[in-house]
Amino acid sequence: SDIHPLWMKHPNECSDEDYKAFYRKVFMDYKEPLFWIHLNMDYPFNLKGILYFPKINTEYESIEGTIKLYNNQVFIADNIKEVIPEFLMLLKGVIDCPDLPLNVSRSALQNDGFVKKISDYISKKVADKLTGMCKTAREDYEKYWDDISPFIKFGCIKDAKFSDKMDDYILFKNLDGKYLTLKDCIEENKKPESEAEKPEEEKKDGEQAEEKEPEKTTVYYVSDEVQQSQYINMFKEQGMDAVILKHNIDTAFITHVEQKHNDVKFQRIDADLTEDFKEDGEDLKEMTEELTATFKKALNNEQLDVKVEKLKNENISSMMTLSEESRRMQDMMKMYGMDANMFGGANGATLVLNANHPLVKYVAEHKDDETNVPLICQQLYDLAMMAHKQLSPEEMTQFIARSNQILLALAK
Repeated sequence: SDIHPLWMKHPNECSDEDYKAFYRKVFMDYKEPLFWIHLNMDYPFNLKGILYFPKINTEYESIEGTIKLYNNQVFIADNIKEVIPEFLMLLKGVIDCPDLPLNVSRSALQNDGFVKKISDYISKKVADKLTGMCKTAREDYEKYWDDISPFIKFGCIKDAKFSDKMDDYILFKNLDGKYLTLKDCIEENKKPESEAEKPEEEKKDGEQAEEKEPEKTTVYYVSDEVQQSQYINMFKEQGMDAVILKHNIDTAFITHVEQKHNDVKFQRIDADLTEDFKEDGEDLKEMTEELTATFKKALNNEQLDVKVEKLKNENISSMMTLSEESRRMQDMMKMYGMDANMFGGANGATLVLNANHPLVKYVAEHKDDETNVPLICQQLYDLAMMAHKQLSPEEMTQFIARSNQILLALAK
């Protein structure tokens, strides 16, 4: 091994090529790291090291790093989580700390105040580097953001101090590919004053003034641009925006943000049809009752939840919505390997039918037609489902067979 390993040198003596060559050699990683942080300090304790932010392929890899711990250039072990903050275990790097006790047990390390200080210090240094980059090299920071955000979000969930430091430097990419901070998102989605402020009710004497919940701003998000393209188009038509959150850590992260900022709530773009998409119109109660009965029968599903709305976009026949609560519940269950279908059939999903669409009108007017109507109902349901999540293999097989049947009927 080197007499003077790279981390023992002063950062000014190291070129980018040195850092990259060291990374390739030590971690056998042919993908170049995005950037790195060189820790070099003598006070309040002696600590040297280099932490690399690797480029990850978020879709296929579980993120796993390697932090090698040294004491005076003597290798101790990989990934000692008592010394290195948990979220930084996702990085690759070396930490050399001569002041670390060499021969103590893990449990002693865990309760060692000094070790805790080192861990806090490393985490603070990483936050300083990131916030500094965001302030002085915003373009680079945005360029790296999609790759580094899983590390940062995991860090915010795990470490309150890190979360406080990073709060204004968390970015959200919107539908136009622009990067916004949380403040920007809230500004962009705020309701106009007139809607937000409802007159307070007069209080009787002696009544306690109630603690007012802050007005919550809804920030809409997309988790799959292809799957949710129909909803994205509706949003764009209404001049509305959403942010893209497609990493599997995002469900836990937005819950973390909501707990920290009680003036914001996140809602997936297909969780509900906001008023902006609907026309004010006559009461659709009767039509809803009839269509609900027709669809339940055609789909042989008594649990089906149906809503009929007049949508401004008349080209959309049917859509699925799934409440944000149900979805997060399902995501949590998936994460813990539980079956998300434990709670009954459609899991809070609602089939929305557009009363302005000719097919929906046809079904409403021909409910006694035993030939075409069940087919149309099944097809409308599957089409709505496909814009919402992937069909199962059996559902897909039926959908294709039914599509062929419909095309054959046209060809006669």
